[in-house]
Amino acid sequence: MYEAIGAGGLESISYDIAVDVAQIVAGSPGGAAAAKRIVAAAGLRARQPLDAASALHAETLLDGVQLLLLEAEGVPPDLLEPLLIRLGAMAEARGIPLLATVTPGQIDAAIGLLPHSAVVQCAPGDVDRLGAILSLLREPVARLHDGIRDQEKMRMRRFHEEVARIADSLSRLTRSELPERGASVRNEAMAFRMDGGSETVETDAAEIRRVIRARRMRAEFFEGDLFADPAWDMLLDLYAAELEHRQISVSSLCIAAAVPPTTALRWIGTLNEAGLFDRKADPSDRRRAYIALSESARRGMERYIAAVKRAGLSLV
Repeated sequence: MYEAIGAGGLESISYDIAVDVAQIVAGSPGGAAAAKRIVAAAGLRARQPLDAASALHAETLLDGVQLLLLEAEGVPPDLLEPLLIRLGAMAEARGIPLLATVTPGQIDAAIGLLPHSAVVQCAPGDVDRLGAILSLLREPVARLHDGIRDQEKMRMRRFHEEVARIADSLSRLTRSELPERGASVRNEAMAFRMDGGSETVETDAAEIRRVIRARRMRAEFFEGDLFADPAWDMLLDLYAAELEHRQISVSSLCIAAAVPPTTALRWIGTLNEAGLFDRKADPSDRRRAYIALSESARRGMERYIAAVKRAGLSLV
């Protein structure tokens, strides 16, 4: 039986087929239950969830598995690092999609230790969870066609088409605020310029921080969601940090985005793929990854600030 999220919650679609097998690793019974609910909604069969200690020693952990889910909340701190390393390495070696749900305090370790192919979420809702699973399944699901009888292949194809359709619908719900892939800094020749003006104008971190504070003050008088602009908030924070010669962790950047953590993580991934962010590992602590502006993003910020100042306008 296949289920989807509709207007009234989880609703079923009549595909009585056994599809992908998902392995859940959870740090708490609540996390395991949440993962099992969403796995069922995605039309998957879930194996018995494992706790962190069991997952660290299970030799056949991913045998026959098509999707791996980690619910990291409740994982003992001394087991988190080895668990992330083992699950990430095994999933990457076998080409198995990995979806990790973490707490705010676990974001840096997850981003630093898991492979780039893993999807990391923090405090997601059911739509976020299901949308991520369906998106991960869109490519790997084709592997299941091998060795299935013709009739089962046809039923699987119908199921795959339905998964793709629902994934597209959920994508519009959970990612409609994100730009198209490849969105980046405009061509330098198209940038606004004043005749005879220099390309850059001097600014400092204190000025950028004042802009950020002014943006935050709007929430004292209006609903904060009216002005949600995580991409710009993160660009400003990273630019100020660069002027201050500071490094920004992924968790700190999520806070700067002023949106829910899972939304911030999606934005970070999108801006990284668009070539605006660079992700750098901390050489002294592999559990931490830093985010910095790419060269093109830095040049874009400099040109923008110069254009605004030459026009006599305020940065706020």
